[in-house]
Amino acid sequence: MENLSFSEYSLIYNAFSFTFATMMAATLFFWLSLKSVAPSFRPAMVVTGLVTFIASYHYLQIMLSFDSAYDVVNQTVTATGKTFNVAYRYVDWLLTVPLLLVELILVMKLARGETIKKATTLGLAAALMIILGYPGEVAGDLGTRQFWWYLSMVPFLYIVYTLVVGLKTSISAQPDAAKGLVKTACWVVILSWSFYPIVYLLPNLGVVGAFTAVEIGYSIADIAAKAGFGVLIYMIARAKSDAEGYKAV
Repeated sequence: MENLSFSEYSLIYNAFSFTFATMMAATLFFWLSLKSVAPSFRPAMVVTGLVTFIASYHYLQIMLSFDSAYDVVNQTVTATGKTFNVAYRYVDWLLTVPLLLVELILVMKLARGETIKKATTLGLAAALMIILGYPGEVAGDLGTRQFWWYLSMVPFLYIVYTLVVGLKTSISAQPDAAKGLVKTACWVVILSWSFYPIVYLLPNLGVVGAFTAVEIGYSIADIAAKAGFGVLIYMIARAKSDAEGYKAV
């Protein structure tokens, strides 16, 4: 385990705790807001809340695993010998990252065939991206970490291309009230997801305190990519519901 100062330990623990609380609060907001959008957009809101619920569960496990890996006595941090289980984060991403793209496709309300096609291809690409990143995350040497980073970037670039180019026609067909929000949602995915590979490479760049920076960086990215993105999905669903004349209950 990494040797941590008390301030580093506190920063990481508090980041995990804050992310857990944010994800739980977001889950309640999304699910309690179901009746404020038209029935056709509720599946997207259910998936949005499911993403943050899964994330909150895994952040609780991450926090507990981190806490068991260290003892803190009089502001002195000592490794206990227990492993900090980073697999929790990757299991979370394997479940939630494809669902993030699915919720975007659902709220766009495309034709059934296009919805299935886009959700399937983007979801599989997202899952492959996470699977390819994991071996590098747990690798003992930086060269292996770099190798798997390159591989995981291939499906990532495919997702970016699809969001920017592949969905261009579908986005242009959105109602005027929601078109700008849908474009923003696509760019939020691209920009927030771009933060992950940068954080992933911090150990390779020789950054001082890379372990602390990686854990805090991933937590910030998760909040933006899941809770923040979910708020955009809710705003799109509300705008499209209003455009269809739906009156919130």
